[in-house]
Amino acid sequence: MVGCTLEFDVLEPSEIALQIAVAGPSRETLQVTGADGPIESVEVDRQHLVHAPAGPLTVTYQATVPPRTAVRPVTDLDRIVALRPSRYCPSDRLGGFAAGEFGTAPEVPTIAAWVFQRLFYQGGSSGPSTDAIDTMLSGAGVCRDYAHLVVTLCRASSIPARVAAVYAPGLSPMDFHLVAEAVVDGRWTVWDATRLAPRPTLIRIATGRDAADTALASTLSGSVILNQTEIFAIAGGDLPLDDHQSPVSLAH
Repeated sequence: MVGCTLEFDVLEPSEIALQIAVAGPSRETLQVTGADGPIESVEVDRQHLVHAPAGPLTVTYQATVPPRTAVRPVTDLDRIVALRPSRYCPSDRLGGFAAGEFGTAPEVPTIAAWVFQRLFYQGGSSGPSTDAIDTMLSGAGVCRDYAHLVVTLCRASSIPARVAAVYAPGLSPMDFHLVAEAVVDGRWTVWDATRLAPRPTLIRIATGRDAADTALASTLSGSVILNQTEIFAIAGGDLPLDDHQSPVSLAH
């Protein structure tokens, strides 16, 4: 079971895109409540559009996710998009570094392990404009920074890579989590360079080029402040062991 509660202050009538629902089939509920009562949302490709009046806004989501193993194949379009540089993953600037550090035939586990060893996990060490090069130079970051650096170094090494926003049973402290996905042996595999949660229990929310594509809430118009988040993710049974070296695929 996974879910979250988000508390907003809506400063003026606003349109908000929420990206908190799990990507695949589930038994789920989504409740949006403003100062005057419930507010309807419109689902658009697993995102939810909300037209919110000014005032406090509470969003509550909960889902029970059945076991699933369906993994989508890597398409040519996937490869094209996942090899291009993006806002937070400027891979076109790290080609020489990646070649010097990882050689001509790099492997994704080696890149993910390098990021794990080089970075220090530190809350508040990065901001909304921090990209992968900033993270590499500072030597510290949070999950999104780890994921961005793995993705950037993979792309710089000609390995298609992207990010996935997930619910992460076992993560401590609990929060929304961002991990990297890269193509290994012709299939998408998931890599968490923070090593803070076992990959087999991760539940996909959204997939994108970087964090700009996977934001949990985007203000499309108006003015909104996110005041508080509360997230939970509970695995059905004991958490599995994860060596963070063997390829693991994240179901859709």
